[in-house]
Amino acid sequence: MLITSVLPLLVRRLELPAWTAGAIFSLSAFLWVVTSPFWGKKSNRWGRRKVAALGMAGFTISMFLFGTVGLISLSGFITFWPLVFFLLLSSRSLFGLFGSGTNPAAQAYVADRTEAKNRTEEIATLTSGFTFGTAIGPSLAGVLIDQVHLLAPVYVISIVACVIGLTIWFTLPEHREPEIKVVKSDEGKGLWRAPGVMPFLIYGVGLSLVSGVMLQTFPYFMLDRLHETGYLPDPSPQNENPGAQELGIVMTLGALATLTAQLALIPRLKLSPKTLMISGACLLVGSAVLTISLPTLAVFGMAQILYGIGQGFSRPGFTSGASLAVGTTLQGNVAGLVTAANGMGFVASPIFGLWAYENVHQAAPFVFSGCVLVLMAVFAFFKATQTYAPDESEVIVSEDEDD
Repeated sequence: MLITSVLPLLVRRLELPAWTAGAIFSLSAFLWVVTSPFWGKKSNRWGRRKVAALGMAGFTISMFLFGTVGLISLSGFITFWPLVFFLLLSSRSLFGLFGSGTNPAAQAYVADRTEAKNRTEEIATLTSGFTFGTAIGPSLAGVLIDQVHLLAPVYVISIVACVIGLTIWFTLPEHREPEIKVVKSDEGKGLWRAPGVMPFLIYGVGLSLVSGVMLQTFPYFMLDRLHETGYLPDPSPQNENPGAQELGIVMTLGALATLTAQLALIPRLKLSPKTLMISGACLLVGSAVLTISLPTLAVFGMAQILYGIGQGFSRPGFTSGASLAVGTTLQGNVAGLVTAANGMGFVASPIFGLWAYENVHQAAPFVFSGCVLVLMAVFAFFKATQTYAPDESEVIVSEDEDD
């Protein structure tokens, strides 16, 4: 979320092609998808604490290098834009390679300590931990960009991530034995093919696709539409980044809405994973429609609120559904698959969304997202049937088989 606030402004300041922003996200997402199942398995062997801390270390180094490359480029020491693009791409890729370990380790850590009846609520609480950072991130980024420097948020988050990683490493209790016995299923199928797991993963891929399209395109759409209507002025020496604070406020509204959904609405409503998936997709459809309706700050804010609640429902819904479909010994494996599903759509969505925005129509990414979300709601209604697998009947492949 922090990079989402900074990168569009950085790309424009460096006069890079708009597609480079999408490519930077896409490669990192591809590496995230490839490595997440690996780190999920390793959390079974090494322990959740070690893998989570390693992921935070990768995130810290990635953000520090990203900020340094951007700072050097803005200072004029590197002017050859393909080289700037390559260095930004490489630094961000470290997040995809190593930062992907934190999410599956965190999900598996929580699943280790919760009963099935409380799993949806507890995973929603876990997701709210991630959301809390996104709630304060955009507003903090707006203030730091306006008062300090465009890249100040990147260095601040590097320090925060370093502190979190060290805290995890030295203080997080690891009550569970890291080594978990692995059994081979009679069917010999990969876990992702299991009937109780696959529908939730398919929904997760669709959610990540539309999230990437809407999230990456929204800042450009909002800034351009407000500029076209005269709400935002042209850049000037006094205001090099017009719209940064407005964008931060609007995206903060969305993050706060997600936080409210996860901490307040889900525990009180006690909705099933299937219901959360369907209602979340419908709310996201409303967000897409509202975004392209009227180019006013109030409408954009309301669209982000709907987006936030939709995300707050749909993501814990499919995540807890997949987790409930397996027992304790497979939580690391399924958490890795869920994390991969969360990133899979981002491999193509940033490039596709920005390409469609520039070459088809400004509203095209949101029309596409709305159509996909309708299909997702229908799919969840018919296919997201919850199953509960007892520990003694796990479905897993041997460690030498790729799942």
